[in-house]
Amino acid sequence: MTNEIVRAITGDGLVKAAAITGRDIVERARNIHKLLPMGTAALGRALMGASMMGDMLKEERGAVTLQIKGGGPLGTILAVSDHEGNVRGYVQNPQVELMELHPGKLDVGRAVGTDGTLTVMKDIGLKEPYVGSIGLFSGEIADDLAMYFVESEQIPTACALGVLVGLDQSVTAAGGYLIQLLPGASEEMIAKIEAGVRGVSSVSHALARGMDGEGLLRAVLKDFDLEVLEKHPVEYRCYCSRDRVSRALISMGKKDLSELIEEQGRAELTCQFCDQVYQFSREELEALHLDITTQYTQKPEDLPEEGQEGGEPAGGTESGNEVSQPWMSYPLDPETGYRVDPETGRFFDPQTGEPIDGGESVPDPNLPVNPNLPTTPNVQ
Repeated sequence: MTNEIVRAITGDGLVKAAAITGRDIVERARNIHKLLPMGTAALGRALMGASMMGDMLKEERGAVTLQIKGGGPLGTILAVSDHEGNVRGYVQNPQVELMELHPGKLDVGRAVGTDGTLTVMKDIGLKEPYVGSIGLFSGEIADDLAMYFVESEQIPTACALGVLVGLDQSVTAAGGYLIQLLPGASEEMIAKIEAGVRGVSSVSHALARGMDGEGLLRAVLKDFDLEVLEKHPVEYRCYCSRDRVSRALISMGKKDLSELIEEQGRAELTCQFCDQVYQFSREELEALHLDITTQYTQKPEDLPEEGQEGGEPAGGTESGNEVSQPWMSYPLDPETGYRVDPETGRFFDPQTGEPIDGGESVPDPNLPVNPNLPTTPNVQ
């Protein structure tokens, strides 16, 4: 079955809907992260939800991040989607043992937990991202996303997400739908949608029987005149690169990078989204260290004065012989939630301006951290 997103709207314009089929996306995540069935089901649901939410964005460089921290044995679940619905993610503890509500039904809610939050970060090209957070409702993820839309965006929403795992632990089917009521929708429409949801019941089993995304929407919205707006493919896509990882090493700062060179002589960083391994020799690390030294040793008298062309605007900071630009002027990295200095690759807390350097400043635990850009790399 094709991995795709389908977007539709009812003929009266009062109900919009999206559905996704993504068996290969979740299977790719299972293979990358060596997931057992509990991790496959939970991360798969998060990936399907994030993909549909990312596809809703109108901004070309927009991104949506879902962070689920429920206090359950799976730990933190992170899913990130671009504006086209291409998605990637990881789960903190991928090999949690089987938990079942009854034979054949995984207890995702217990594995995720309910003692925590669902945080949604949307980067839509503004200075600050939109960040909304709610307490987890059930830990089943679909229920929690529906509750997020109601509480944070005041949009009545029906959401279903499902991942069917086979006896060999591979993914048999994965997908889901989001149905949202627009202003003017009546109670009668709500009743019809609720009846459609009950009629379809299990999304994963419907997909396993051969139903596609459009079929899901037509089944749930069977009492509506449905117009399909768009269909397009989606995939598991990671944006890590050697340049991005180099900036992560630079963000450690001169002191920590120097110690890494002296103590280890090399570094190996692994992207937690795709398991790509990046290796750096002593010579490459020394070149990165030289970049930091060159950029941070310019004397104040060699720089333009405030108010002159190229000078620092009011609000900049000065420390010894180092002069930094105001952190508020740095672009926001959509995957971490931090502001990043484009010249040095250093990261800054978007609210306080504190540098995120080699553990010297503790990141806000409510901000989703992209392991593509670790503050302290794995070394050997």
